[in-house]
Amino acid sequence: MSIDQDNSGHTELLELEPTVEELQKALDAAEHKAQDNWDKAVRAMAEMENLKRRTQKDLEDAHKFALTNFAKEMLSVLDSLVLGLQAATGDSEEVQKFREGSELTIKQFEAAFARFKIETLDPVGQPFNADHHQAVMVQEVEGAEPNSVVTVFQKGYLLNGRLLRPAMVVVAKAAEKPLADN
Repeated sequence: MSIDQDNSGHTELLELEPTVEELQKALDAAEHKAQDNWDKAVRAMAEMENLKRRTQKDLEDAHKFALTNFAKEMLSVLDSLVLGLQAATGDSEEVQKFREGSELTIKQFEAAFARFKIETLDPVGQPFNADHHQAVMVQEVEGAEPNSVVTVFQKGYLLNGRLLRPAMVVVAKAAEKPLADN
């Protein structure tokens, strides 16, 4: 509705009705805006679901790998026990008792590691895996498959499938072929 005033000073109410075309344009605009808002709501819900999943995974990882630093510290203690056992030579009764005690302590360490899903990497004879092994030396070894582990200087460990410490290994290389005389 609008108010119109003519030359004589009389005011008159004029009824303006929107056209079908104007109503269609308004409806299209409203539908477009509703669709945009729907899309935004769906994206926001998907983002919230993704955030929930990421948070859950982070929480699970925190529980799963909470022992990482502690386990790394215990590895050095276990290494010292193993080195002490290797150094204990002789046939005296005291040395034998020391060896037995050290072996039992090492078994207890290994049992505790197994309970907390710490796996030992002792890859002798296996193919070299750069993700789990650290090559300290490469040497030609007769009868050994090239690129296989021939000696382990220090065992490696995984915690719930994640590398805790790589195994320190010697890797076999292919035998060098003598150059043929031309």
